[in-house]
Amino acid sequence: MKNLILTAALLFVSTITLAQTAFEKAMTEKIAKVEERKTADEFTALANDFDRIGTKEANNWLPYYYAAYATIQKGRVMMRSGSAMELDPVADQADQYIAKAEALSPDNAELYILKKMTSGLRMMADPRSRFMSEMPIGQEALAKARKLDPNNPRITILQAEDTYYTPEQFGGSKEKGLELFRKALDQFAAYKTKTALDPKWGKTEAEYFLSQK
Repeated sequence: MKNLILTAALLFVSTITLAQTAFEKAMTEKIAKVEERKTADEFTALANDFDRIGTKEANNWLPYYYAAYATIQKGRVMMRSGSAMELDPVADQADQYIAKAEALSPDNAELYILKKMTSGLRMMADPRSRFMSEMPIGQEALAKARKLDPNNPRITILQAEDTYYTPEQFGGSKEKGLELFRKALDQFAAYKTKTALDPKWGKTEAEYFLSQK
């Protein structure tokens, strides 16, 4: 009887381990593709892939996080290609993924960082009329992220972006932005993620801006 119980326990543990391994493998492969994707359609397909993984892995926030992040990257591609007026549905879709992730992992700094980014997409859809309404929303999200995880370099990356593109008369400048990008690189050198699948993006962006000075 003891041998039967032990065998059943070992089979259960093996099944759980195999499931975790398959999940981690699938996620690792998809996460790597985020940096490779170039078009809006490619990011849509990748977000759908993460969403499907999330449906199967019902208790993990990360698939929905990356679905939202891929959707935001889609919005950034659209913005660069001159489709800024079409960003509202993209921001809405990203927020839906964020809500799914937040239900599994409340008070998560990484999700507030994404909320700042979706607010930025909405503002860029109509900067003149939305600056005063969306800017406080984005800043509040970033403040909540900083309170939860003050040394997170992705918070500094977003702050650096805002500062870099804000004119001097409004408190920003390229040099101040570059200082923050340098700070972000220092943070990346010290920052430790909880798991191998946790967000790591941002370092390449800081290096890019610093190479342009």
